[in-house]
Amino acid sequence: MSEIYQRIYQSKKMTAADAMGLVENGDLISVPTGVGEPPTLLTALSEQRQRFHGVTVAQILPLRKFAYFDPETVDNVRHLAFFYGGASRAGGQEGWIDYLPSYFSEMPSLIKNRQIRVDVVVTMASPMDEHGYFSISLATDYTMAAISTARVVILEVNPNVPFTNGSCHVHVSQIAGLVESEDPVLEVGLPQIGKVQEAIGEYVTDIIEDGSTLQIGYGAIPDAVVMQLVNKHDLGIHTEMIGDGILKLLECGAVTNRKKTYLPGKMVATFALGSQKLYRFMNRNPMLEMHPVDYTNDPFLAARNDKLVTINATLQVDLIGQCCSESFGPQSYSGTGGQVDFVRAANRSRDGKSFIVLPATAKGDTISRIVPTLTTGAHVTTSKNDVNYVVTEYGLAQLRGKSAKQRAQALIGIAHPDFRGELSEAARKLKLL
Repeated sequence: MSEIYQRIYQSKKMTAADAMGLVENGDLISVPTGVGEPPTLLTALSEQRQRFHGVTVAQILPLRKFAYFDPETVDNVRHLAFFYGGASRAGGQEGWIDYLPSYFSEMPSLIKNRQIRVDVVVTMASPMDEHGYFSISLATDYTMAAISTARVVILEVNPNVPFTNGSCHVHVSQIAGLVESEDPVLEVGLPQIGKVQEAIGEYVTDIIEDGSTLQIGYGAIPDAVVMQLVNKHDLGIHTEMIGDGILKLLECGAVTNRKKTYLPGKMVATFALGSQKLYRFMNRNPMLEMHPVDYTNDPFLAARNDKLVTINATLQVDLIGQCCSESFGPQSYSGTGGQVDFVRAANRSRDGKSFIVLPATAKGDTISRIVPTLTTGAHVTTSKNDVNYVVTEYGLAQLRGKSAKQRAQALIGIAHPDFRGELSEAARKLKLL
């Protein structure tokens, strides 16, 4: 049977330039998160962009600024951001890149229901196995839903892409074309950790119990938490992103997945972001499963893990607990992502804890990130009704079950000392104190 699949494989192999011939004017092309983006295919699209009209490339967190990120050719190929990254942020703020708000967990259903119409999927993929399957392991996310509905699926097959377990496989019969590449998968290093991040991490880790299951977002503060968990025992992983921080916890023995109450013994994630060492670790590892984001981020499923701990960063918090994690005022910076999914999951989990973390100040201690009210036009990411713990380098404020006045008092208490007086005065004007 493998010989049959090899013949089908060879019949669908083509150059990246020829693969772009499968794209039609007006198509929406779905691209996976982060390192799942296929560079050879997106380079070919960029080189041919002027022959297209009305093509849209939709993606969460692009990492490379391909030539199609071009305000002069947006009528040919335009980017649609599900979440802004370094490659797309400036274009979004300038207005020639559009933004589609959504909870990360709901993106597959939006695609399956045709509320987001996907015509073409391009994605990185592992080499084909003897049964004719490729693994979409680096970013399973919404890509599997897109594959199920698209007219055309094109793979960039690379031997450096791991073959992983989980609901992340596509059969050679499902694809319209494939190109081969051998470049190393893009590496994304760990963020820089300073004293502020370490202090926040210490407050969080002090109340994380042995046997907890973790969801850890990307950023210096979540990573600072990871670095201080090395002496914990029997931690588990149910997350959207697997990175090198989690790998360190596995290597030191802090993560065993033995005490998980949902999928014990298994780590679950929907995309990877890290080093070559991480990608090698993922390959055919029976401990790890990569699943679509409507599985990993479903609050009802994630909450089946007792002691679920979720750690996510924000930009600004007001005195009743509203969190803006994706914009500076009305100016978009990132996106909703999976923060709300996992905050709600932790709230539903038995003995769960959700942490929203942020430095107390910005711009050299000249601006407080704890504010009386969110900046005008700010995007509310996590609502006051969902937020549980808010943590700065000055302490921890627990908000659920607290009145508006109690919340204001707690949040002022973890603000930078230089701003507590004016925050108290503002709270009195707002009748919160």
